[in-house]
Amino acid sequence: MATCTDQHRYWVFFEQLPDDQGGIGRHKCCGCAYEKGYRAGIIHGEILNINLDSLHESQAGTVRHKSPHATYAQGYLDGVKASYR
Repeated sequence: MATCTDQHRYWVFFEQLPDDQGGIGRHKCCGCAYEKGYRAGIIHGEILNINLDSLHESQAGTVRHKSPHATYAQGYLDGVKASYR
């Protein structure tokens, strides 16, 4: 998978999310995971599927060593909240 170059790699709020340096999520871009979760939340998707293999690689910025599972879940929650505004 390609390396992510999006600015979401530097979003500060990722710093508060849990670290994860093991398993299939290692070195996956948590910014990409967050955005996929957000899009699923906006439409109130009922089947949550992160598909880690579809995420770009990244070891840059605030997404370094963060959990793609946690960032996807946070994105989903933020998307659901945004859908009610």
